[in-house]
Amino acid sequence: MTTDRTAPGHDVIVIGAGMSGITAARLLADAGRRVVVLEARDRIGGRMHTDRDAGFPVDLGASWIHGITDSRLWELAQALGVPTLEFTVGSFQAGGRPIADFDGDTRRMTADASAQWTADVAEADRALEREIAASSPGDTYLDVTERALDGLERLPEAMDPERIDEIREFFRHRVEEQCGAWIGDLDAHGLDEDAIEGDEVIFPRGYDELPGRIAAGLDVRLEHVVNAVEREDDGVRVRTDHGEFRAGRVLVTVPLGVLKAGSITFDPALPDEVAGPIRRLGMGVFNKIFLQFPERFWEDGVYAIRALGEPGEHWHSWYDVSAISGRPTLLTFAAGPFGRRMQDLHDDDIVADALAALRGLYGEQVPAPAARWITRWGEDPFSRGSYSYIATGSSHHDHDALSGPVEDVLHFAGEATWGAEPATVGGAYASGVRAAERILGTPLDLAAFAERRGRR
Repeated sequence: MTTDRTAPGHDVIVIGAGMSGITAARLLADAGRRVVVLEARDRIGGRMHTDRDAGFPVDLGASWIHGITDSRLWELAQALGVPTLEFTVGSFQAGGRPIADFDGDTRRMTADASAQWTADVAEADRALEREIAASSPGDTYLDVTERALDGLERLPEAMDPERIDEIREFFRHRVEEQCGAWIGDLDAHGLDEDAIEGDEVIFPRGYDELPGRIAAGLDVRLEHVVNAVEREDDGVRVRTDHGEFRAGRVLVTVPLGVLKAGSITFDPALPDEVAGPIRRLGMGVFNKIFLQFPERFWEDGVYAIRALGEPGEHWHSWYDVSAISGRPTLLTFAAGPFGRRMQDLHDDDIVADALAALRGLYGEQVPAPAARWITRWGEDPFSRGSYSYIATGSSHHDHDALSGPVEDVLHFAGEATWGAEPATVGGAYASGVRAAERILGTPLDLAAFAERRGRR
């Protein structure tokens, strides 16, 4: 049950205009609350960042809805009439959609060889699931992976050692892409929630259309950097580089990386029920490299290009996102430790290294790119990383515990606070809804909310 809190100026201050903050603010404002949103950036969207400078959208942040079956985020996109394109490889599957696989000798694999690869990964995944179920507290994803692969090597009809090594690399890359982390830093249960139900989709007009549509009419103060949140007897005081704001409650939706860095001070200090999860959870780095080419040199009809074994040590997967711009474009990722090292390199060096990997697969027919987009989310002071993950010693419970609230005054939301689907826009959206429901003290009808926004 919520208590009645009033304070001069506003009922609720929302810190952060990403998907969770904008969603909560919209729901609270629709319920008659006086809400102000304080955003450090010069735009809304947070880690949903669409660059349109080239005349078409390039999603530098989030790109996918990972599974549209029973997805409240998908229902919102549909109600708003936001167009999508099916692109079901964003969750790093071994197969399921046409993928141009290359073996450890950089030879294009036949359809039969790719099918065998997919089957071998599925067998290894079953062994991995058994090891995860039998794991002990403190075990890392690397620990359970090695036990699973050791077991496969001891089978009477064991896979050859080269295939085992390819699967080992595949598991490492999967952790990097899904969590932005090294496999040895992820808890053994770190991917337990990573189940995709239904197709995945991307946004041909840019993902940031969703928060943009929801934010219409809200009081959003851009370029307001929050540095302190102070709880008082009659509510809360928020200090920014543009002065102070007071309200009855505050909802903090900044990324976990910002909380871990201590960029915002809390007075009184956060209780361990919230501070503990901030310490224990990890913040991964997942950077994007888009290369647009003057002509297409890869096969028609493939969703992705994937290099197995040593040729794919760094640049292992390339996604054909040409449908967004109508121009030949490949997207690759640098994540985890490699993603952090990459941030220190010049753009020219990054592109040269990525091109060398592509030319190792397709030869000198690979031209110099006509355009490029490169992200460095780990260096962004307003995110300090890409998304959260379950580091060794943390748990799924830590995600939800991070949401608070503290004395019904201080609430938290964002992907890092949603244990059922962290590291996703869907999780951010759901956490914003939960925060609004807690502040209002009543459940909300999301179908009606989506319908109302769709009519505007």
